[in-house]
Order: sequence, then C-alpha cells, then structure tokens
Amino acid sequence: MSPLQWRVKPALPITRLLGAVAVIVLVVAFGRGEMLQWFIAVLAAAGLTVWAARDLIAPVRLSADTSGITVVTGFARRRHLAWPQIERVRVDRRERLGLSSALLEIDAGESLHMFSVNDLGADPEDVAEALNALRANAPF
Repeated sequence: MSPLQWRVKPALPITRLLGAVAVIVLVVAFGRGEMLQWFIAVLAAAGLTVWAARDLIAPVRLSADTSGITVVTGFARRRHLAWPQIERVRVDRRERLGLSSALLEIDAGESLHMFSVNDLGADPEDVAEALNALRANAPF
C-alpha cells in the first residue's frame, strides 16, 4: 500500500509570495523614505518569503503508512513516528469571536504535532479518520 500524504495547498506559497511583493510595492508607493517603514516592510516581506519557501521545500506535511506517520518538524526536517509511539490522534475544534478553527493533533508522548487545514490541504476530521483507520489495520 502506498503511503497516504497530505500537503500544503498549492495556492498558499503563491499567495505568500504575492503578499511579500505587495508589502514592498506599498512601501515604495507610500513610504516617504522613512527608514522605520522600510525596515518593517523588508522584515514583513522576508518573513512571508521564508514562510513561502518552507511551503515549497516541504509541501508534504504529513504522510502515513502501515509502519507509522512522518511529520515535518522545524523548517523542513522530517520525523518518523511508529504507530506504538503515537498515543492519540484527534481534532481540536475551537470557536472564538465567531470564527471556528480545527487542528489535527498527533500526540506522541514527548511531542505534540498540530496541523491546520492549510497544512493538510484537507479537512482535519477526514485526516484523523484516515489515520485512525490506518492505525487500526497496522500490524504492530
């Protein structure tokens, strides 16, 4: 069986790069040459560019097979967790200020890995169901 994979939506890195360009264009158009505005704009553009680079370097945030799951940690490092290491897979749903969010949580004892719908490119509920089904059928 080939591994299941969940990846960043392709539009996200493009949107982040366009945001970086927009920040620079805005400071050029309205900056009046003030150094603080330039500093903040360059810092924001650099942050968006690094964020987009991570999405391009490590687009697959989560993959799973019968041996366990592989998650991206840090900037682009991958870590494999065998099924026996994983204590729980669940979805944390929260509502605040009229907005709801859902995060997939993978509890591996000493580490907790959290993924949003943007990280997965899919609904966290669907991913949790697929992971729990794969885990139930894993030979460990």
